[in-house]
Amino acid sequence: MSHDHQESEFGPVELQWEIHDQRPLPDSLFQQWIDQALTTAGEFKPYEVVIRVVDAVESQDLNRDYRGKDKPTNVLSFPSELPDFILQEMDCHPLGDLVICWPVVEEEAQDQHKAVMDHLAHLVIHGTLHLLGYDHELGPKEAERMESLEIQALAALGIADPYQDR
Repeated sequence: MSHDHQESEFGPVELQWEIHDQRPLPDSLFQQWIDQALTTAGEFKPYEVVIRVVDAVESQDLNRDYRGKDKPTNVLSFPSELPDFILQEMDCHPLGDLVICWPVVEEEAQDQHKAVMDHLAHLVIHGTLHLLGYDHELGPKEAERMESLEIQALAALGIADPYQDR
């Protein structure tokens, strides 16, 4: 298991790499994607994020326990639930946790004819927007708003619109 901290203008990202047969990616990549999501969403406060990269079994367990869906999924977002009165006292706000299922990311990228890194960047940005309170499942308007931010953030990173082939 690899635990590492990467700091940026927004604050630390803790990466927990639980896939033992896969070489961990540079923490700076994940930090860059989170920073871009925050910037695109107009968030400029210092935040703390934990990213856990897991296998299909752990993803399925979490997806079943927290979403009632008994299958692995690409990314799960767990926003921090600290009350406002505590957050107001903190210099760096814990934004929450992202759980990324590496095997699902690889499979989806292959199925969608995308580079794995581009798909992973999209999912980190997507998950970060969920941590900020965006929710595409609230209806078409919110989905369009969230997708627009994802497209903008990815474009700033030189990554093509993931929704263009729908």
